[in-house]
Amino acid sequence: MSQPFPKTEKFLFGFLLFTLFWLPLSLGGNRPWAWSLMQVSFFLQGALLVLTQPHFFQSLYAKYKWFIFLWLGFLACQLINTIPLPHAFIEFLRPERLAELANAPKGSKWIALSFDVGQSQITLMKSFAYCVLFFLSLSLINSPQRLKFTLITISAAGICQGIYGSLEVLSGIKQSIIFELPVTHIATGSFVYKNHYANYLLLTLSAAIGYLIATMHITKTGTKRERLRRLIKFWLSNKVLFRIGIIVMVLALVMSRSRMGNSAFFFSMTLTATLGLIYFKPRQKSYITLFVSMLIIDILIVSSLFGLKQVQQRLEQTSFTQESRDEVIADALPLLGEHPLLGFGGGTFYTIYPHVQNQTIQHFYDHAHNEYLQFSLEFGLVGALLLALLVILCAKSSISAIRRRRHPLPRGVAFASFMAILGMALHATVDFPLQASANAALFIVLLSLGVISNTISMRFQHNKV
Repeated sequence: MSQPFPKTEKFLFGFLLFTLFWLPLSLGGNRPWAWSLMQVSFFLQGALLVLTQPHFFQSLYAKYKWFIFLWLGFLACQLINTIPLPHAFIEFLRPERLAELANAPKGSKWIALSFDVGQSQITLMKSFAYCVLFFLSLSLINSPQRLKFTLITISAAGICQGIYGSLEVLSGIKQSIIFELPVTHIATGSFVYKNHYANYLLLTLSAAIGYLIATMHITKTGTKRERLRRLIKFWLSNKVLFRIGIIVMVLALVMSRSRMGNSAFFFSMTLTATLGLIYFKPRQKSYITLFVSMLIIDILIVSSLFGLKQVQQRLEQTSFTQESRDEVIADALPLLGEHPLLGFGGGTFYTIYPHVQNQTIQHFYDHAHNEYLQFSLEFGLVGALLLALLVILCAKSSISAIRRRRHPLPRGVAFASFMAILGMALHATVDFPLQASANAALFIVLLSLGVISNTISMRFQHNKV
């Protein structure tokens, strides 16, 4: 792809990383002003990229046409639910919506399919912003140096969150420094909900571990003096800071007391590390040492001192009689049969669920605590399937890179992407981590990194960033 405005492209890449860094600071991006700023940022970056690269769309289509089709299909499913349609269409597709015509302006015969048009429009704009972010990442992260900078920025954001969340709890303060929210014995960082915080740390930990793998020494053999030299070089390099940062993030993750957040992290890391152990050729001793040290230092020592036992107790004490999340899922499942193809409209779960809510459930649920169910209800099975295919294609690309790439950089990037996908897939079964804009945006970038890891050329090391 030609780059007639290299300085502009470099600025856009830097601004993309800046947006990813500040977004979690705004309560996880889970406020209207925060996600509005996020959308403006991504839309402006996308517009500037198109203006400065005349053949942008042609190049994008040639490389990523299947991803374009999946995104357009997903957005189209949402658009159908938000645009006003004639009375005849509504009567055929969704006759129960005709009751809304009584409140419509006199003479109006057009109405949207969504059961909450306002929320569906907000969700559509978010989805469009994530679509732009996906292709921005594919276009701007186009060199080995930029891959490293992306992993470093994501890791730095996670380390800052880990330090901030841990210090808030350990310091004993009653109100957070940012937004003056109440502080308890549970770490939440700059997020409001502990499980959103835990999921964000899971994603940033994936990037940090991926970076360590990407910077591993690839020499197979060496004398004792060479090995000693590499050991000294390691302790004098920024890898030590990353290693300490990973310990801090694991500490904060445990202190979040998130059962599935911790389970998803340990499961996804272990499974992805096993894949690397099987497919990475040549297999470096440092790779095995890294994960053995993580199991010993991070889990058994650090975590046991700062709350792993409490998380274990929460897992052991959890029962279906104490939890109402399973009842929410059981109540909402029959709704899938009402509008299976197009769904009720994006962002409508809190509108439709009270109609089927069991009287024994006293809490208010604005989310299903299961992303698979919520996406199927809101976007329909068609929209949910398109989204699933998008994630599967990205996971397939990362697995392919893990199996066939020999350079440590694409290996590490693929590791980060696949670990993030596994962790998110597991966490989404019992919670709604993708409803936080910071988490969703970061996950989109990690999905794109899975594609990049399989296609980026390592023959020439570009010096420019």
